Amino acid sequence: MEHSGRDTLTRLPQIETLLQSEELRPWIPRLSRPLVARLAAAAVDLARERIRAGEPFEGTEAVLRNVLDRCREAGTRRIHRVINATGVVLHTNMGRAPLSAAAWRAAAAVNTGYSNLELDLSTGKRGKRNGLVPDLLSLLVGSEGALMVNNNAAAVFLILSCLAADRQVIVSRGEQVQIGGGFRIPEILAHAGAHMVEVGTTNITRLDDYTAALRPETSLVLIVHSSNFRLRGFTSRPSVRDLAAALPEGVLVVVDQGSGTTTERIPGETMVSRYLDSGAHLVSFSGDKVLGGPQAGLIAGRGDLIRTLSRHPLNRVFRPGKTIYSLMERTLVARLNGAEDTPVQAALKLSMEELRQRGETVLAGLPGAVLRLVDSTVTTGGGSAPDEHFPSLSIAVEAAVNPQSVLAALRDRDPPIIGTIGDGGVRLNLATLLPGDIETVREALGSILDEPAATNGPVSKKGGER
Repeated sequence: MEHSGRDTLTRLPQIETLLQSEELRPWIPRLSRPLVARLAAAAVDLARERIRAGEPFEGTEAVLRNVLDRCREAGTRRIHRVINATGVVLHTNMGRAPLSAAAWRAAAAVNTGYSNLELDLSTGKRGKRNGLVPDLLSLLVGSEGALMVNNNAAAVFLILSCLAADRQVIVSRGEQVQIGGGFRIPEILAHAGAHMVEVGTTNITRLDDYTAALRPETSLVLIVHSSNFRLRGFTSRPSVRDLAAALPEGVLVVVDQGSGTTTERIPGETMVSRYLDSGAHLVSFSGDKVLGGPQAGLIAGRGDLIRTLSRHPLNRVFRPGKTIYSLMERTLVARLNGAEDTPVQAALKLSMEELRQRGETVLAGLPGAVLRLVDSTVTTGGGSAPDEHFPSLSIAVEAAVNPQSVLAALRDRDPPIIGTIGDGGVRLNLATLLPGDIETVREALGSILDEPAATNGPVSKKGGER
């Protein structure tokens, strides 16, 4: 260790010297040279502060280790592929629905070149940024019109801002929900300029609660998907059909359906088409949930209302770019042509036999004293059908160490593997693995677990670039 003192400040390494080191060089293509330089400068500044505080200077190698630690931390924040072994198909923290590989390939040319995003090819003049999405979506759900914005929160906010500003919106007390990220229905109404009228109680809202709250300034009744919770037991609320029939002309029924269940029959979820058939004037939902497309907010319903929404200034603020339009078009075309091969649908349709075959493939040749197949469940997730769980199988990792250390070792792989803890051990759910993940999980388990280590716990093996 080098001696501390005022003269040691001159021994601090230059940033350029650090950037030229063999250890840091691989991080430049991953993080960019300017970012690595900033991290190196922060490490040098820290060493300088410690010297000035009277601490001994530990040498250039210590500074370099600090820079590498900072690079590794920054690398974990870079968006990269992970393997979902949680049993939650639409995992919001992992980007919700994986896109169809076929849709991604089909949209490649549009996104790596120029496109007719806002060009009318028949006239050569500027066109509208719609493409075929409104037509395709209307056909899928049976609506007069449709509109796409950048997420469902934006869809709800656009509807309220356009149709209910300075007017009243009736909402059941049992539907004043908060979803992830702090999206709270009462606050969204307030920011949109609407005046919320609460009706009913947390568990019971009757039809006459709605009708008794009607005023000349009432714009609409908002029905909100309960997202990631359910009320059980002594509960009741009117159907959309009964509500639409009881309201006077001019008072709209708007459903924040959220989950994106369009043609799928998922227990606990109502399809968009059924809401529309029951009398809902507008239904909003997410494109990157059950539908299996890119992140988007989709609005379907009465044609004149869709046209009004499309002319509102916020529609331009919330409009998606060419990548989302091109991917959504191809997702909807495939769905209308009967394709049901999105990763979301595939995960929910796996049979127990298929899951068992996956598990046996992963476990073949690995230590049976540590790894075994156990019964588990898979859930849709993403605020969809929170009460519904479907049978699945998981790999149980029964190492005699803290399960958190096993999870950390799996997250440290390339790509990271994200599991859960159940019954005191690590669980890797087989239903949410993509086909290409199976061999990767097998290799990871074989790397971090071996027979001698099985009683002492797994050993973390650092991965490379993620």
